[in-house]
Amino acid sequence: MASVTTVNLLALATSLPYANYLSTLSTNTTTPTFSFLAYNSTFSTSILAPNATARLLHSFPDWEPFHEAGVYDRGTNSMYITSNYNIPSGLSNPINMTIVSLDDYSIRSTRYPGIHEPNGGTSYYPPGSNPNTTDPLLLFCDEGDFVHASALTTLDPSTNTTTVILNNYLGRNFSSVNDVRQHPETGDLWFTDADYGYFQYFRPAPTIPKHVYRFSPSTGEIQVVADGFVQPNGLEFSPDFQTFYVSDTGAVGFERNFTRPATVYAFDVVDQKVLRNRRVFAYPDSGFPDGVHTDTAGNVWAGVGDGVHIWNAEGTLLGKLHIGKTSNNFAFIPGGVLVFSNDDLWLVEGLAVNGREVCLDFGVCD
Repeated sequence: MASVTTVNLLALATSLPYANYLSTLSTNTTTPTFSFLAYNSTFSTSILAPNATARLLHSFPDWEPFHEAGVYDRGTNSMYITSNYNIPSGLSNPINMTIVSLDDYSIRSTRYPGIHEPNGGTSYYPPGSNPNTTDPLLLFCDEGDFVHASALTTLDPSTNTTTVILNNYLGRNFSSVNDVRQHPETGDLWFTDADYGYFQYFRPAPTIPKHVYRFSPSTGEIQVVADGFVQPNGLEFSPDFQTFYVSDTGAVGFERNFTRPATVYAFDVVDQKVLRNRRVFAYPDSGFPDGVHTDTAGNVWAGVGDGVHIWNAEGTLLGKLHIGKTSNNFAFIPGGVLVFSNDDLWLVEGLAVNGREVCLDFGVCD
């Protein structure tokens, strides 16, 4: 098992040098390294199994193929990850799709007609399909560009067919749709819209506030379910679908200003359609919380400035998958998790929990 470093919270509360020491545990200028940091006594038993390990699968110093999404395709047993946008290269070097085979963790990179600048994504069951008998499509948040509207777009990997299922709010353009989840009972799509295409110079100036939306693919109904964000980003349901989490990465725009939000908020889900009782759930100590996922025990995981942080349902920090650099997102697999760090891809194996979506996506349930 990889070693676990237990964090002394009382020492941390009064010693900035100790905090600096923790921040350097996984920092190495030549070789990426990994640490398990336990901030709560339950981390080593409730999150990690006795055989937990971590290893670096791929590292590309001059390329950022592992950025966002992380959507599983059953037909090829592969994980679809979106790359990071290369600002200096402009539109001549757009966002690619990195496909990671879960058979041997080999990778390939490609683009699909009809998907222009993909970011977040999820498995998608169209209206009328049966999750027990039908393989899902892959659904991506296409941020769009100066020609194409930002949209929710499906991909059928078996045919490479793409289909836009939503590209406006009642006639108004989205800014850059960012991340999305499908409610397994209603089939509704819940998604965020932020300004990152504008900040990265491939989208026009925003013309609509930053919202969280709920969209019904079966009826076309669309509703704003939450506002008041600077930049709403990652989102996720609790495993009982009674709580909804949204990250606000307002600290990051044309510049970084950490007096602005870098926070995960929680809401109550009412009647499977409405959000109520907004409150602060967690504020990480490093960077900003981007991709958010939950596990079957109700813990909340988020990609942040030094790796992945894990909180219990009450918002207590349990521990970190510490890589010493930003993780924008990650994807659960049975018994493990793939951690994306733009140029690096890590595999953590031997978890004591499974991700919320592993049961439906992989057919492996706790």
